[in-house]
Amino acid sequence: MDPVTIFGRKGCGFCVRAKDLCEEQGLEHRYVDIHEEGISKADLEKTVGKPVETVPQIFIGKEHIGGYTEFAKKVAEAS
Repeated sequence: MDPVTIFGRKGCGFCVRAKDLCEEQGLEHRYVDIHEEGISKADLEKTVGKPVETVPQIFIGKEHIGGYTEFAKKVAEAS
């Protein structure tokens, strides 16, 4: 699997779960705290390519996967 990028924020349970899932599965990943990095909702929407209401927003390589639920499904299918 390509490296995973997780765009999230502090206090987000699904962001933590996505990060934990990467660690449990031994997946190469990068966590980007949108507040620490100064990434606005508009910036994230440009990156994702559509309106964004929630975090995490997860990519595998350059492919936007969605949130935690979609990511967990992809990981399960790849196992």
